[in-house]
Amino acid sequence: MNLALWIAAGLLATVALTGGVTKTFVPREKLAAVHGGGWTGEVSTAFVKGLGVLELLAAAGLVLSAALDIAPVLVPVTAVCWILLMIGAMITHGRRGESALVALNVAYLALAVFIAWGRFGPESFTG
Repeated sequence: MNLALWIAAGLLATVALTGGVTKTFVPREKLAAVHGGGWTGEVSTAFVKGLGVLELLAAAGLVLSAALDIAPVLVPVTAVCWILLMIGAMITHGRRGESALVALNVAYLALAVFIAWGRFGPESFTG
């Protein structure tokens, strides 16, 4: 179970890192032109970059805090925050009729639920 949780956290951290780097460093206009990025044309640059920074922090919170044994409780807390982020993403993509992206967000949400459940419960870092 511990290994499965580490793998799930690593996968989700990779997703967060990729999304964070993209949203933080790629110009909003370029993001808006890509499939699934149309929503970025409807919000401010600061909002997109802010989400990018949050995703970068999520990538660190999902893996580094436990790997470095610095406040490992941040792993499940970060997973809960990711769940909230994915609910917002599903609403956004759903309103835009992007059902494939909603399904992808559901998969990311499921990973985060698994991590939160496992790290708050049976495989917490405190036990």
